[in-house]
Amino acid sequence: MKSSALIVTTLLLFLSSATAIGVPRIVELDRVVAVVDDNVITLQELENRLDNIKQRLTADNTRLPPDDLLRRQVLERLIVERLQLDRAERIGIRVDDETVNRAIEQVARDNGLSLTQFREVLERDGIPFATFREQIRDEMVISRLRAREVANRVTVSPREVDFLLERQTSQQLEGAEYHLSHILVATPEAPTPEQVQAARNEAEGLVGRLRAGEDFRELAVAHSDGQQALEGGDLGWRRGDQLPTLFADLMADMQEGDVSDPIRSSSGFHIIRLEGRRGEQRHLVQQTHARHILIRTDELTSDDDARSRLARLRDRVISGEDFAKLARTHSQDPGSTPKGGDLGWANPGQFVPAFEKALGELAPGQISEPFKSDFGWHIVQVLERRDYDDTDTFLRTRAHNALRERKVEEELQNWLRRLRDEAYVKVMLDS
Repeated sequence: MKSSALIVTTLLLFLSSATAIGVPRIVELDRVVAVVDDNVITLQELENRLDNIKQRLTADNTRLPPDDLLRRQVLERLIVERLQLDRAERIGIRVDDETVNRAIEQVARDNGLSLTQFREVLERDGIPFATFREQIRDEMVISRLRAREVANRVTVSPREVDFLLERQTSQQLEGAEYHLSHILVATPEAPTPEQVQAARNEAEGLVGRLRAGEDFRELAVAHSDGQQALEGGDLGWRRGDQLPTLFADLMADMQEGDVSDPIRSSSGFHIIRLEGRRGEQRHLVQQTHARHILIRTDELTSDDDARSRLARLRDRVISGEDFAKLARTHSQDPGSTPKGGDLGWANPGQFVPAFEKALGELAPGQISEPFKSDFGWHIVQVLERRDYDDTDTFLRTRAHNALRERKVEEELQNWLRRLRDEAYVKVMLDS
């Protein structure tokens, strides 16, 4: 929330029946529950978010923890969100109305609804459309902030990819996936021995309660300092190469339902439970071998000119002239022209969408009608197709992406902790 729209403690005085004898009664409509740098979080904001979280947890069949624990968890999330939004505002990150509108329309489509129907569902569930709209805007601002402050600064070297592939077990290389739940008992950035021991004791106590049968989701909601706390600590399905090293090393010895001992990291003490595991087969793709002729448009060549030229060239090929020879003479693609327009073997998604669409509509040997892409006008011929074992390339690409995701996640946790530690935050929940 911007500072100009902040609501400081608001009290309304009105006369009750006691007024008749001259005694006014004070009714509290709202109050400040936290000061975050120059801004505040009000009780109404907290209660609204708390209601939303409760509805979601109830829908997920998660037993709710005591109200005081859940309220503090939700307040902490609001504090961290406010710090991120303030940071984004200071460095000029904005999301315009048109971008927000497109995002909401996509959410509606994903739910199989028109925008009008989606709005009606929100209102029926007690969520004002304007409130939902601003929540979407805030989420997009925070996403852009995290990309700028964290994700865009993370790099992965080829040597790191090599090392990951070398140390992975055959099961991980074949794509084993794990469904994990997670609890983090956080420590400060430079903890004292006493703080470390207190966190260790808390983590060990939680492990004992979990192994005694207490509900993991409930304890995560109530006690975890992790980003997924209010989702019950659910990390979802992740491949072995996506897991932090300190988690991945435990997978070989854990069975479904096992709860780990506390795992120490720079962030604090982690507890994980293995919910499930599954594998996948080798990665096969259908590759297409094609060739094309490209005519670019410019001041001298209009769309109609390019289309007409390609239509005549297509007729000549159908009449028996050599495609490769015509491509060498007429195509304006510097990469493929010397090779007779030959594009080699290509994986799905390698070309721009218009070109992919044209390829997908052709059988081997067929030549497309002229069509336009981002690069100009084409005719394309599919020569052949094959199923190709792309596992090695696929694993390398996936290892790179997994390392990046891992680094981003770890750095994000550290960045959020620094943001929180360096801010002025005063919680007045019990005042």
